[in-house]
Amino acid sequence: MKSQWIVVTNAALARIFSRKSAIEPLVPVATLTHSESRLRTGALATDRAGRQAADNSHGVNQFEPRSDAHRKEHRRFAREIAQRLDEALAAGKFGSLMIFSSNPFIGELKAQLSNAVSERVQTLLDCDLSHVGITELERRIAVPSDGKP
Repeated sequence: MKSQWIVVTNAALARIFSRKSAIEPLVPVATLTHSESRLRTGALATDRAGRQAADNSHGVNQFEPRSDAHRKEHRRFAREIAQRLDEALAAGKFGSLMIFSSNPFIGELKAQLSNAVSERVQTLLDCDLSHVGITELERRIAVPSDGKP
């Protein structure tokens, strides 16, 4: 039986664990951090919004960027996690996948997953468990003995 991987993430931190079965303890595989997600918008984007003088007026129109800098960083981190999962799946390191992620980052991550990885996802929940200790994490994701979550 191939391992099950558990991904616990938010927009700045992703922890990946492995286990052979639901009753075995979690084994840390990797920790990915993305400190840019925690920076202030001014530190991420140095450009000011575009400006244009309006005809026949004294005011100025200001154009906001289509996507804010934080969202771009979240997308970049989601792509990094998805790439790591693709590589691990290609290497045969896991057979199934559980993902626990903060909302709305879960949407960014889900959008970046390849079809092959998406087919392996058994659980996809929007709850941020990224800062929970390993013992507490095992308790929270445990499957009861009757097999029903």
